[in-house]
Amino acid sequence: MKVLIIEDEKLAADRLKDLLLQIKPETEILSSLESVEDSINWLAQNPTPDLIFMDIQLDDGISFEIFDAVKIETPVIFTTAYNEYAIRAFKVNSVDYLLKPIEIEALRAALEKFKKIYPEKDVEMQITKVFEQLEKPWKTRFFVKVGIRFLSIPVEEICCFFVEERSSFLRTQNGKSYDLDFFAGPVAKEGRSGNFFPY
Repeated sequence: MKVLIIEDEKLAADRLKDLLLQIKPETEILSSLESVEDSINWLAQNPTPDLIFMDIQLDDGISFEIFDAVKIETPVIFTTAYNEYAIRAFKVNSVDYLLKPIEIEALRAALEKFKKIYPEKDVEMQITKVFEQLEKPWKTRFFVKVGIRFLSIPVEEICCFFVEERSSFLRTQNGKSYDLDFFAGPVAKEGRSGNFFPY
């Protein structure tokens, strides 16, 4: 079983690795990531793991933002010290929701649940349901693609959005412009070519 760990606390990540290897010594830990941005870039550039363990509060935001930026075709077991995210977690088809500190029996039960829902012969198959963007009142950052990587730009660094030749762009305070793959707001729908819209 190939596993990706997204956890910004080293002690918590190390404990999870130890428990996983106790339960399933054949587990292969592909990587341990600490931020939303690193996770997006890793998922965009690497083969799909069999299972993701994902903390909710990370260094640069909450992990639900990862689902906004990339299509995740992997079952997820959320790990967190807070129980208020449980309902939101299950909206993105998580397998289980474990509270820290994680106990070995709770982890064992979560892995058994994963095994029942996703039998070994089906692990490599894509999940047909696409994770939809969770609605929230305001965005705190925009993820833009630069080459093969994604860059996280806080809204505080954005001076305006503009539309040019039917494409939407954002411009930062230091004068750099980035192409947006999509823009859900009225600016992209109503703007005319070359018009600027202060953020």
